[in-house]
Amino acid sequence: MSDYRVRLLELVAESGSLAHAATVLGLSYRRAWGKVKEIEANLGMPLVQSAIGGAGGGHTTLTPEGEDLVTAYRRYQARLERAMAEVFEEELGGLTGPDQSEPRP
Repeated sequence: MSDYRVRLLELVAESGSLAHAATVLGLSYRRAWGKVKEIEANLGMPLVQSAIGGAGGGHTTLTPEGEDLVTAYRRYQARLERAMAEVFEEELGGLTGPDQSEPRP
């Protein structure tokens, strides 16, 4: 998983369109569809479901598993950012003075 792939899924959820998500990310529809299928194959579960045709055209939505994956990944990412900030402060926070312009002796 990566931020980029999760963003693709988020855009599908927001817009209801894989084509729109692909356009926003600068991908061809075929490449975006391939990325989704690759993630699904690696995880062994469906992440999107598509409905074709109809008066308003087709649409694509996330499956419940897809929604859970996006939510869990964003929680994971937030935890990593908090942990990195903590470690940064522990290791590097004391290297500058109060005005942040001059290193401490």
